[in-house]
Amino acid sequence: MPTLTVQLRNIPDTEAAAGWAGGHTIVVDRAEGKAGGMGLGFNGGQLLALAIGGCFCNDIRYVAHEMGIAIATIEVDVELSLRGEPLVASGATMRVRATAADPSADIAAVIRRAEQDSTVANSMKRGFPVVTIPAVPD
Repeated sequence: MPTLTVQLRNIPDTEAAAGWAGGHTIVVDRAEGKAGGMGLGFNGGQLLALAIGGCFCNDIRYVAHEMGIAIATIEVDVELSLRGEPLVASGATMRVRATAADPSADIAAVIRRAEQDSTVANSMKRGFPVVTIPAVPD
């Protein structure tokens, strides 16, 4: 079973965090003025929406490659609904548009199959446990 690992650490002199996996980095923060946030990066809800949409963009590419279809453009807009106290994601809507280099290619089939294969969207639809393990300081 594959496992992915990311790491996050606070950024000195801020209340933001830097996250990384391999050579890729991202900054996580709250909105400026909110709980010490400086607006330096994405908040958790934005990251969740980006994960849903970003994974789907990749899935379109994977599927198109398998089907021998060259993709010209991809546009994915994700709307994440939040509710409750504390706020939790209650649903997401993706608006997807893609075009192929060959106008006769079945781009709708690519999108349908990408939806079936999408790791993040399918994980969210099925739900999965999240376990928190507090570490004891050295």
